[in-house]
Amino acid sequence: MIQIQPTAHGCTLTIRVTPKAKRAAIGGAHDGALKVAVTVVPEDGKANKAVIAAISKRLGVSKSSIEIINGQTNRVKTLSIAGIQPAELREMLADCIN
Repeated sequence: MIQIQPTAHGCTLTIRVTPKAKRAAIGGAHDGALKVAVTVVPEDGKANKAVIAAISKRLGVSKSSIEIINGQTNRVKTLSIAGIQPAELREMLADCIN
């Protein structure tokens, strides 16, 4: 199961990033994290920006409401998502995590 935790302003989501993928995609689980593939290289924060853009587009929220709070330079990252509760996030991602 993907790790989604409640916070005072929304929730946190654990993701596993695959940079330099052949195609960008969001879906599946790996050790409790949502798998996110991006096509850009992990240099100068480019992959992190691509991850935030992909997640914000998938969830229909602004990029400013998503922040990487842990794992800036790692494949496994923790995102803080403001304005969305855990149950709501699970519904939004239901088709990608099953």
